[in-house]
Amino acid sequence: MKNLFIILSLLIMPCALAEETAVRPKSAPNPLTVSQQIMFENCTKIFGVNQEKLFYLTLASISANRFNVEEIQSSHGYIIFSANRNKYLATISKIDKTNAILKITPCNNVYNFPPGVITNTFKYIDLNMTAKI
Repeated sequence: MKNLFIILSLLIMPCALAEETAVRPKSAPNPLTVSQQIMFENCTKIFGVNQEKLFYLTLASISANRFNVEEIQSSHGYIIFSANRNKYLATISKIDKTNAILKITPCNNVYNFPPGVITNTFKYIDLNMTAKI
């Protein structure tokens, strides 16, 4: 009986491993780096910080993600940066004293780009919102 269990487990295990690698092989590209059609609603997010702090957090996020800053306009609250041969506009607007909104849109209005540009920027800001600036 014990031998039968060992033989069956040896036969079933390779099948289970093959199914795992069939889902996403190691050489497959990361879904965050492949161009996809992005909905405009996914390009905006409200953060629980004031406009000035969100501006600096956005600038830090762009730098941390190794995107290239092209232009900064702090008085109007926007940053133009490039990533993956595309230019993006990050606009920061005040909602009230404690909330601000960040909108990241492609400068060419073609919403077919890697979602990691937006996702990684938003994640960095979420993780560092409590940091002192």
